Amino acid sequence: MTAPEFIVAIPARYGASRLPGKPLRLIAGEPMVVHVARRALAAGAREVVVATDDERIAAALAGQPLHVCLTRADHASGTDRLAECADQLGWADDAIVVNLQGDEPFAPPEGIRAVAALLADGRAPMSTLATPIEDAEALFDPNVVKLVRDQTGLALYFSRAPIPWQRDRFARDRTGAVAGQALRHIGIYAYRAGFLRQFTRLPPGMLENLEALEQLRVLEAGHRIAVGLAPVPFPPGVDTEADLARANARAMEEN
Repeated sequence: MTAPEFIVAIPARYGASRLPGKPLRLIAGEPMVVHVARRALAAGAREVVVATDDERIAAALAGQPLHVCLTRADHASGTDRLAECADQLGWADDAIVVNLQGDEPFAPPEGIRAVAALLADGRAPMSTLATPIEDAEALFDPNVVKLVRDQTGLALYFSRAPIPWQRDRFARDRTGAVAGQALRHIGIYAYRAGFLRQFTRLPPGMLENLEALEQLRVLEAGHRIAVGLAPVPFPPGVDTEADLARANARAMEEN
């Protein structure tokens, strides 16, 4: 698929609970948010916007070829922060917006383009990516979000639980390879700016509250989410000090 014209919007909140000041933590001597922005620029985005509530993050991005959108500090999620940017910057309702998390310093440009192209084919108002799960440890890890999709590639459900449940196999054991029968969700999204605004006006549903997964709000409200397989591997994001150490090691290897 050929990627259409798109915007990449990066929510970057200073007060992360598990890794305070996360966007400004250094990877190879530069703030993490700078690495994420470079990945967005390398994907060929028409415009790259960092949505933040903190002047320190804005200052760290000075001189980068992007726009910093200063937002309110009371947003419940990065999606809400991006919706405020959509209004501040006057994005047209049909503009394609890729929501790239601010803790993905190694997000592949190919994946960013792929989620935009998937959205542009018009099957659903929102798109995301997934990759096969290869081992049972990941399948049973509640921090790894799983999903199932229909035969046309539309999401049926997202969960922290192991889905689909392999009844006969798991009756015997829960170890070893799972042969790609389950999918891990990659937390990158694309939507039109108009649907982004609509999304944030939807009330959180029961499923979202139970699973603590914002994308379930979309499904529970009757909308569809297109799910594509990531064209290349997505390295893990950075949530903890251990993740940050691994990111620094990876950056040194790449340099």
